[in-house]
Amino acid sequence: MRSMCMRAIGGARVSTRGATVTAVAFVALAMMAPAAFAGKPTGKYAPFSDCPVTGTNVVTCLYSETTKGEVKLGKTAVPIVAPKKIILQGGIAENPETGASSFVGAVDGNTLVKTALPVPGGLLDFINCKEIKEPIERIACELVFENGVTGVNATTELAAPASSIGIHESKLITGNGTALSLPIKVKLENPFLGGECYIGSNAHPIVLNLTTGTTKPPAGFTPLVGSPGEFTFEDESNYAIDHGVSLVENDFSVPGAEGCGGFLFSWLLDPIINGKVGVPATPGNSTAKLNDPLQLASAASVKASE
Repeated sequence: MRSMCMRAIGGARVSTRGATVTAVAFVALAMMAPAAFAGKPTGKYAPFSDCPVTGTNVVTCLYSETTKGEVKLGKTAVPIVAPKKIILQGGIAENPETGASSFVGAVDGNTLVKTALPVPGGLLDFINCKEIKEPIERIACELVFENGVTGVNATTELAAPASSIGIHESKLITGNGTALSLPIKVKLENPFLGGECYIGSNAHPIVLNLTTGTTKPPAGFTPLVGSPGEFTFEDESNYAIDHGVSLVENDFSVPGAEGCGGFLFSWLLDPIINGKVGVPATPGNSTAKLNDPLQLASAASVKASE
């Protein structure tokens, strides 16, 4: 299956020299194509509209929709339930000289699409206004509740450039080691929390080293078991979809919250959020489970479908 999958995704980091030569040829043709003919991919390749197929060494396009699962930070779990979905998209480039592969972000910059997921319990589970002793802050908190604005959304964002994403096709298939590495931060959104309330940051990201195999958390924690899913191939193996893939991780640390309540109130709210969420959290206390289809396609086939 490994060799089939490698052929299906355009030759990124494949085992044959011929595939690398073919990948270089694809890139050369794409670079010579007149800009006037640029368009959107069609048919089964339509989801890859943001794949950077022109002017790059991208040989494989990736589009992943996570429609179920959950991310648990410390004590707080945020479920992913359809129609909500987390989208990861971009391309996998291959250096024609070294053969090394790297991730290239989406054309429009939305490599990890920002999707607001509701946090169960909302603000009521984060903050009890009666616990705030300072009158002004307590009144502000109560005003939020009186207006009914108690919902809290959690939005996962990249905490580093798209090139920092690690994707390893062979490990995705075999379940041996890290298949997808993501540096993220999670924004908590509510009028009372302000616009810069984050768990994790660019300086201190939450790094998820996701596997389709079995995790190796610290002693005393139960390993999670993922699944490589099942690949199906179309269009002479230039398009592949992985059904039932499950990426898991529970060996990552989570920093404390920062910026909650803005400059004036973060000194007060950050510790409260930390206590309610259960962060900072050491490895083993947090989990990530991302499930459902992953699509891969030859960049040349995506370009040809336009």
